[in-house]
Amino acid sequence: MGTDEHKKNAPEKLNIGIISISSTRSLRDDKSGKWIQARALKERHQVVCHKVIPDQIDRISDEVTDILTHLSPHVIILTGGTGISKKDVTIEAVRPLFQKELTAFGVIFAQLSFEEIDSAAILSRATAGIIHNTAVFCIPGSIQACKLACKALIFPELGHIIKHIQDN
Repeated sequence: MGTDEHKKNAPEKLNIGIISISSTRSLRDDKSGKWIQARALKERHQVVCHKVIPDQIDRISDEVTDILTHLSPHVIILTGGTGISKKDVTIEAVRPLFQKELTAFGVIFAQLSFEEIDSAAILSRATAGIIHNTAVFCIPGSIQACKLACKALIFPELGHIIKHIQDN
């Protein structure tokens, strides 16, 4: 079955969890998380949770595991904590949970970022993978990067990705 067939037969309404990683923001001032939520609703998906949690490895991995266990989303999008500072630990918290990694996601996101912000794109460690039949995306916390990842890569392929996961 080709890409067009998968997309044609892909689920249209998905359950999405959103986790913003920040030690300084709250739900009230979480621009990126609110934007992802609005975009998901615009695409007719259901947001099953939207949380802001601190930049702590155990807290991040525990929250992802808790959401997977209790809410069974099709997708979790984590925004923030993908840079190179000591406090940026989203990748370290989530990557060990991946059963499969979508290695092209980070590469393509870096290319798109390069087109917008030049060489500063090398500071992002955006990644994606599959954990227990759920697609998980780790993207930067800036609103511009969030919009880029979601508009160009994540939302256009969500149904296609989930179709492949469900066919396993």
